[in-house]
Amino acid sequence: MAPAATTTAAAPACCPSCGFDIGAGNSSSSTSDAAQQEDLLAAQARIQELESHVRQLNQKATAAVERWAGYEAELAKLRSQQQRQQQQQQQQRATPAPLALPGPATTSASPPGAAVVSPTRTSFLQSAPGRLSALLYPRKSTPNLRGGDVTPGPGSPTTATPTSGGTTTTVASTTEGLLEALTREQALRREAEGRLSATSREVEELSVSLFEQANEMVAEERRARARLEERVGELERRDAEKRRRLERLEGAMGRIERVRNLLQESGDGPS
Repeated sequence: MAPAATTTAAAPACCPSCGFDIGAGNSSSSTSDAAQQEDLLAAQARIQELESHVRQLNQKATAAVERWAGYEAELAKLRSQQQRQQQQQQQQRATPAPLALPGPATTSASPPGAAVVSPTRTSFLQSAPGRLSALLYPRKSTPNLRGGDVTPGPGSPTTATPTSGGTTTTVASTTEGLLEALTREQALRREAEGRLSATSREVEELSVSLFEQANEMVAEERRARARLEERVGELERRDAEKRRRLERLEGAMGRIERVRNLLQESGDGPS
């Protein structure tokens, strides 16, 4: 009877059928749980870091879009100014500038009744568009300028040549000023277009970088999830193995109890 009691006392420490150590199984389970917690914390920290990086990239993209909008507004303003200047130039080309004729010579040379219409003024006004076109397009309109010159009448004054020279100087200076303004506007437009293209490239680069970061974040999250799922599957397999071992251990314990009861009954019978 004494050996049976010794076997019963030593049975819970080690399984008699498979030899599994119960204390070692519990320690390995706690170690795997701690490792799983560490993996989860590391994955959460990585996700937070990637989210902060994505927020920074979104802020940069927003600032770039705002600068782009400012450049577009400036470019539209420059275009409107250029259109207005072109319209002004077209109007100035279409309508000749008013020509000032010397008053004292005309009044002194013409009688009071003939001050309404003068052949000199009529011929000069008729030749004014040809002179303006000759100033604006000198190579093409030189024949027009020559054909537009009309010989003055017998009573015309001799001061028409200084007036024509002053008008020519005024129109030439106005044309030069308009050409300089147009050149400046074109330079500003090219500069604005260059800045706009640079901003567009920057926005495209930021978008590509943002998409790459997002793809990397998604891939990293998927890999972390796959690792966690693999870890969980391994833990589930270990738990299932532990349950099977416990079931075998319980079956062995039941058999031991039945053997002990049989031994007790056989020991009590002869007495």
